[in-house]
Amino acid sequence: MGNLFTCFSYKEMKKKTSKRLSNPPPIAGSSSRWNRIQSSKNENFDDPLIQEQAIAAALLFQHHQQNGTLQFDRSTSLRYPAPGSKKQSLPRSSSSRARSVTDTLLQPHQLVNQDVSIDDLETNHFVLVHGGGFGAWCWYKTIALLEEGGFKVDAIDLTGSGIHSFDTNSIISLSQYVNPLTDFLEKLGDGKKVILVGHDFGGACISYAMEFFPSKVAKAVFIAASMLTTGQSTLDMFSQQAGSNDLMRQAQIFLYANGNDHPPTAIDLDKSLLRDLLFNQSPAKDLALASVSMRPIPFPPVLEKLSLSDVKYGSVRRFYIETPEDNAIPISLQESMINSNPPERVFRLKGSDHSPFFSKPQALHKLLVEISKIPSTYV
Repeated sequence: MGNLFTCFSYKEMKKKTSKRLSNPPPIAGSSSRWNRIQSSKNENFDDPLIQEQAIAAALLFQHHQQNGTLQFDRSTSLRYPAPGSKKQSLPRSSSSRARSVTDTLLQPHQLVNQDVSIDDLETNHFVLVHGGGFGAWCWYKTIALLEEGGFKVDAIDLTGSGIHSFDTNSIISLSQYVNPLTDFLEKLGDGKKVILVGHDFGGACISYAMEFFPSKVAKAVFIAASMLTTGQSTLDMFSQQAGSNDLMRQAQIFLYANGNDHPPTAIDLDKSLLRDLLFNQSPAKDLALASVSMRPIPFPPVLEKLSLSDVKYGSVRRFYIETPEDNAIPISLQESMINSNPPERVFRLKGSDHSPFFSKPQALHKLLVEISKIPSTYV
């Protein structure tokens, strides 16, 4: 997570007990095959089959990491569902802050202004970008709900994340880490646009992509995410809370694949602290999925300062979704980012922890649909 750096300056990192990596850590992702999971009218995300599939994929990747016997096509890191067909438009509110929502079960016909068809939207295509340590697997509930409503969805594994078979400790730049996303946008057809959704460190990643492909991004949604200003790194932003997050300090494990006399190469998390830090409002089965699927976060990308221009990054419409019960990126830090770099609208997911795709999937879905239907103020 981009949020992993709230507590340490570089000198403090050097004092942290090191963890050498002789082999890739037993981590895995299970992102590629959620395209077969569709929500029913009474979707029950506690289906044991979902968890079995996730764990099976995680174990398969672990076997691949340890034995090098399985071939993984990187295209399996991307989700290519079918285009959909129905959604709506939302009258623009005069308020900059939308009302809070709870995670009640919502059917497609209950979702905001259904009088407008999906085909009438600027785009019906969502691209979901996970946070640090996560993978495309974390979006499985969101994918199912959006697809049921007729949206097209792609969830992307960034380099060294999910089932993307690359050693996290070998990532040396933000551009390398974000390459699967920029590659996806580069190959997007002429005139095509998407709604980029970034969670956690994924916020910095979609910001980077917005600067390079502003004409291909209709809207950007930041969910408990690092929403930076130009010249700022993720470490810069989260160091504002240095010393104030003891839980984060306890959970961080710095990895020194190049030796203790070199800078950290990645950061891992103490699995025993995952619930309290990231999933304090999430179902136990999703914690289990994360425990076998999360991978270390590459360190160099979080040190890299973004170069964001008004003419490119600034031309993309931005929206922020707050998570008030977040123990990883406290609401105070989220508010600080919002105040420093104001988006068009701010929404709040009442009762959400750092991972609303697990703890508040229905409410998160409702907000994503609502944002997709907010018309341009220039039309």
